Amino acid sequence: MTGFASRISRLISATCMATLVLGATVALDRAGVVSVISDVAAQESGAKKKEKTRKTPALRNNIYEKLAEAQTFAEAKDYAAAEEILNEMLDATSKKSKLNAYELANVYNTYAFLRYAVEDYKGALNYYQKVIDQRPQIPVALEVGTLFTIAQLHFLQENWQKGIDTLNQWMAVTEIPNTNAYVLLANGYFQLKDYDRSLENIQIAIDREESAGKLPKEQWYNLARFIHFDRDNFAEALEILEILIMYYPKKQYWVQASHLYGEQKDEARQLAMLEATYEQNLLDKSQDLVLLSQLYLNAEVPYPAAKTLEKGFKDEIVEDESKNYELAGVAWRQAQEVNKSLPMLEKAAAKSEKGELYARLGSVYLDVDKNKEAVTALNKGLKRGGVKRTDQARLALGMAYFNLGEFNSARKAFREAAKDKRAKAFAQQWLKYINSEEKRLAEIAKELG
Repeated sequence: MTGFASRISRLISATCMATLVLGATVALDRAGVVSVISDVAAQESGAKKKEKTRKTPALRNNIYEKLAEAQTFAEAKDYAAAEEILNEMLDATSKKSKLNAYELANVYNTYAFLRYAVEDYKGALNYYQKVIDQRPQIPVALEVGTLFTIAQLHFLQENWQKGIDTLNQWMAVTEIPNTNAYVLLANGYFQLKDYDRSLENIQIAIDREESAGKLPKEQWYNLARFIHFDRDNFAEALEILEILIMYYPKKQYWVQASHLYGEQKDEARQLAMLEATYEQNLLDKSQDLVLLSQLYLNAEVPYPAAKTLEKGFKDEIVEDESKNYELAGVAWRQAQEVNKSLPMLEKAAAKSEKGELYARLGSVYLDVDKNKEAVTALNKGLKRGGVKRTDQARLALGMAYFNLGEFNSARKAFREAAKDKRAKAFAQQWLKYINSEEKRLAEIAKELG
């Protein structure tokens, strides 16, 4: 049973009881005219209309008493005893003609409830249809209520088209269909992937509730939102999400709204929405915290990006992955917090299968005059492989060796870099500079010696 069918089951349990009450009202009304429908029936069947009446056969006293007895057993959940009485009513003389159409309708109506009570939905449908078959010798109210119940039973059994057809038949005899009927139709059409009619009906339900000053149910908005989203109607989907955020605030709506703003390339609103979600402590997925940090960086506010990731790692929400540490390292560096950036970049490089991140790490070490660390990182990167610009990595390595006074190692690095035409000129300049610097240092040493 699908989630929708499960919800219908809960809805129909109230309606079936209402139908039994309706049938009982008919049975106990010796004049044979229905004047009152229970509150549940009014709410669930949508029979809010100017009461129509039909001339129906009389309900005889002995039949009334038997129906009342069966109803008493049904209310006590002694369904077997109730059904035995009904069987006697039909089989006592083996002639159903002893019961008029109106009396038969009440017997079948009670049978239907008993079948539903034991989850024999097919049997319940069969008996409710027999109630309808007694037209026109049954009250309009009983016909209306029974048709609605039949529609719900079809939905419960996932007979979507039959449910829709019966519901449309019910609407034809109902002057003012209630809002729930449009919701049922919307769900039925949705199951058949007829999204045009589904959206049309759920929008009617939403509009009616809003016009009455009532708040439509969350599920109604979600059905409309899903259809709009499926059609890439992002503006309409966002309008609904904003309503959901206002009246049914949940993390998923904040996050989805943020993603939709992203689809519309509105990063400012995307950031604002995701930031508001974060401030409410509603973000508990790595991907959302990473996205928030990326949006901060795109907005040129690196410090909150770095702090978001820092807390995410501490809370064990942000996943222990190379790319996440790399992002944190970039954020701290852009925030001028190099000492916090380096440990993140080190973790990123260590977890990466390629040497590219070690090459980047080496360049950062070089920038802050940590030449030994730069040499170590750059050599690791070149050895691991996968460095995008090996010429640049070797230039950085040569400079780090030079700063350490290791001229031979520096020459070797620059000569390797010079093999790439993109770095050749710069590498040759460095080689000349090393030679001149060695000569200068030798002369100084000679003078001092």
